[in-house]
Amino acid sequence: MKLSSLVSPDRIVDLKSRTKSDILKEMFRVIERSPDILNKNAFEKSLIERENLLTTGIGNEIAIPHVQTDVVKGMVIAIGRCPEGVDFDSLDGKPVKIVIMIASSNQQPRTEFLKVLAKIVNLFREESFRKKILKAKDQKEIIELLESS
Repeated sequence: MKLSSLVSPDRIVDLKSRTKSDILKEMFRVIERSPDILNKNAFEKSLIERENLLTTGIGNEIAIPHVQTDVVKGMVIAIGRCPEGVDFDSLDGKPVKIVIMIASSNQQPRTEFLKVLAKIVNLFREESFRKKILKAKDQKEIIELLESS
């Protein structure tokens, strides 16, 4: 499965927020536009509860806030860029420059969700790929990078 099939250009944004909580809210506002988010309030609550359990700032300048819940149909992904970096309580202590938010139905097989998560981690682990994402001039170019990966 190509990540580009789960991300639409309108869910790729340059983040304006400069704190972890504000970034989560900003990303939530992006992803909630999807008709696959069936209950926005319940989704936001689930996402915040998940983040409070353990940071999703996994290192290598990326964070992957994610949740599987019954208020999502299918799987929806949003990508945010913050080239200046933001403190996200990352496991490696480094600022986050790319945030990939995943909303997934809990009716979807866990293995599918984990495959997508693993693909994102493997792809964004590569510094050269992260740099291309950060330097991309627009959403179309980011989609093209995802398609070619």
